[in-house]
Amino acid sequence: MASTIQDVAKAAGVSAATVSRVFNGGRVTAERAERVRRAAAELGFAPNRVARSLRTQRASVIGLLIPDIENPFFTAMARGVEDAAQQTNLSVVLCNTDEDVDKERRYLEVALAEQMAGVIVAAASRERTDLSLLEARGMPVVAVDRRPRGSNVDVVLVDNAHGSEDATAHMLARGYRRIACITGPQGASTSEERLAGYRTAIGDFLRAHPDRAGEYPVDPVTEWTRFADFKVEGGHKAMADLLARPERPDAVFVANNLMAVGALRALREAGLNAPEFGILSFGEVPWAPMVSPSLTTVQLPSYDLGWTAASLLQDRMSGKDRPLQTVVLRTALQVRDSTSGPGA
Repeated sequence: MASTIQDVAKAAGVSAATVSRVFNGGRVTAERAERVRRAAAELGFAPNRVARSLRTQRASVIGLLIPDIENPFFTAMARGVEDAAQQTNLSVVLCNTDEDVDKERRYLEVALAEQMAGVIVAAASRERTDLSLLEARGMPVVAVDRRPRGSNVDVVLVDNAHGSEDATAHMLARGYRRIACITGPQGASTSEERLAGYRTAIGDFLRAHPDRAGEYPVDPVTEWTRFADFKVEGGHKAMADLLARPERPDAVFVANNLMAVGALRALREAGLNAPEFGILSFGEVPWAPMVSPSLTTVQLPSYDLGWTAASLLQDRMSGKDRPLQTVVLRTALQVRDSTSGPGA
């Protein structure tokens, strides 16, 4: 009968856990390690190479949870994660949550059950995403693009408020006045931050030009704001609703690229064209420079978000002891023809 780990432990005068640590690279004194190896040799004990191999494989796998792989923003982010992970021979398992907290939770449970080395997560919800189980188990976690409320993890973010404030101020400077905003779901940190930047720009303009207040509804920010789902159809429906208003806007700031596609379709259906009706997308789309008129966008550091998140995760996995970090990356406004001005 083949010897077991318990047989080796008894012969060496140590616990089975100590024997396991010796054969799996754990911390054991030199004297105990020698006793274990001598006892194993005398008993003809060989550790389970298959089990060790599986553990090693799991330790070289990280999970990446994103809301929508069809969105080019998350596609580029995933590429950044993978490229950074490859630097240290890590493999990446991609999970698409569809902004569904229950689906996200199941993927997080899988990451724990499979003993992955760490997880990068773009939270499905700022309020309801729960990373506490991973934190309690000591699994390294980095949140990217969105900060889940109450989680004590490293975070990599885009300066959403600054980017959307710049974008809205640009449209005001080009002569648009009744600028609407289509933002994402209520409760998502990206939605709230991009809406906040839009509100700041509108408020600054009205304070600087009090004589123009009569051109606006009593509460323009509320009346010209629509929440959607970060998807094409959501942008289409929100834009159609805004165009149905008695005093419809003359421009729209759309808080993500897929919703901008839907908004453009609604404008076309209504017989409206840029730049007479201004439109700006927060997030690049591959064809933005090629359509006519070309689409003004806020360019996001998508790839850099992924690379930075993977680098932070690897630091945690290596055991580096340092305070939690929040890294904020800046956006860049790419001005094109769709915001040339209503008289252009």
